[in-house]
Amino acid sequence: MESVVQAHDLVFRIFLEEDRINSRVKELGAELRTRYAGQTPVFLGVLNGSFMFTADLARAFSEDCEVSFIKLASYRGTQSSGDVATLIGLETDLRNRHVIIVEDIVDSGKTLQVLLQELRQLQPASLEIAALLQKPDMLEHPIHVAYVGFSIPPHFVIGYGLDYNGLGRQYAAIYQLAEDGTV
Repeated sequence: MESVVQAHDLVFRIFLEEDRINSRVKELGAELRTRYAGQTPVFLGVLNGSFMFTADLARAFSEDCEVSFIKLASYRGTQSSGDVATLIGLETDLRNRHVIIVEDIVDSGKTLQVLLQELRQLQPASLEIAALLQKPDMLEHPIHVAYVGFSIPPHFVIGYGLDYNGLGRQYAAIYQLAEDGTV
């Protein structure tokens, strides 16, 4: 595993190692398996960043479940644009279903606030959020994340599905932007 990686013009240093991520995802899967015993929940991954986490979480759940995806966008570069655009709509009927929104990262909460409003109109039996990462110091909207992998400081990160302008998603670990941005 590399300790330093580069994406476009920025340098990132190791922040969360692959083994630590895998261990925590298995713990979250076990928590969800207990909570949804005897149910067939829908894991609703928010693309693109959550694709790895969604797959690993569904495997860690290891019981019957459905997996679906929705694509929302609010980032440009390393900053949130403040606008949320639905790019790919949901095709799964969520009425009376237990839905777990799977997010890669929760920072301001704006994206989830918009998504939760839309999903509540579809009348699910329950609606919870599982996020690999949460930046509590950046939360601007009252979002409750029931299942959090890691609470992290307000620094930009890539890897394990998260990107910087399209690059960096492929790393099995998570890397944080170097303070000076250089090697």
